[in-house]
Amino acid sequence: MPIVTRFAPSPTGLLHLGHAFAALTAWRRARSAGGRFLLRMEDIDPGRCRPAFAAAIEDDLHWFGLDWDGPVRTQSRHLADYQAVLDDLTRRGLVYPCFCTRADIAREVEASVAAPHAPDGSLIYPGLCRHRSAGERQARISAGERYALRLDMARAAPAEPLWFEEEAEGPIRCRPEAFGDVVLARKDAPASYHLCVTHDDALQGVTLVTRGDDLKSATHVHRLLQALMGWPAPDYAHHRLLTDPSGRRLAKRDHAATLRDLRAAGLSPAAVRGMLGLD
Repeated sequence: MPIVTRFAPSPTGLLHLGHAFAALTAWRRARSAGGRFLLRMEDIDPGRCRPAFAAAIEDDLHWFGLDWDGPVRTQSRHLADYQAVLDDLTRRGLVYPCFCTRADIAREVEASVAAPHAPDGSLIYPGLCRHRSAGERQARISAGERYALRLDMARAAPAEPLWFEEEAEGPIRCRPEAFGDVVLARKDAPASYHLCVTHDDALQGVTLVTRGDDLKSATHVHRLLQALMGWPAPDYAHHRLLTDPSGRRLAKRDHAATLRDLRAAGLSPAAVRGMLGLD
């Protein structure tokens, strides 16, 4: 089977060196094997994503010497695809509406003896809305209350163990229950990262997911969604994250140097690749 990789940035800002490292890693894996490299814009969050950033990302990748196969998939143009998945999970009783605010959750966590955390460091949802009756749920929705859709992890958990294949490590046992009832959609984001990325990887035939180590733990949830929806499971290769001199990972919020900055400073694509340690 030919290898298919992808680079899937969120257009919330300009590409920095960490993005360049991720894009070049995925591109090289595909091109060295005679496979396909895809570009996807994960722009589900309308409050932060901008078309101008998406255009700048494509321009910077072209300057960097990367090409991609087929049209760019822009997630905000395919909301009906993600809604169909949510509808399917709802019909099967695997999701429920959660009316809790962040303040509600914080109060419940403060009142608990211990505040359990998921492997990614986030607080595990305490389940305040999990057992509300169908009548109460419908009444609150009809009254216009805002709500999120959460995956009922106890109902969704598979009877048999799940595994994902990590390069250089082999099969890893999945523990999605460690994340609690994760959010799959909310009013300001009609589908979550977890749902969109697994749907699109399956739809686009991605066979190898290369991405940063910070997303490795999320693979436990992604593998569960793949099993629930009957989607194929790609292999995974989580790579190191680039850091600044203080050891912090490069991030937009910390104003990491962008490819635009480096271009303006007169650096060539080859020089930037040298900075990444990949040349």
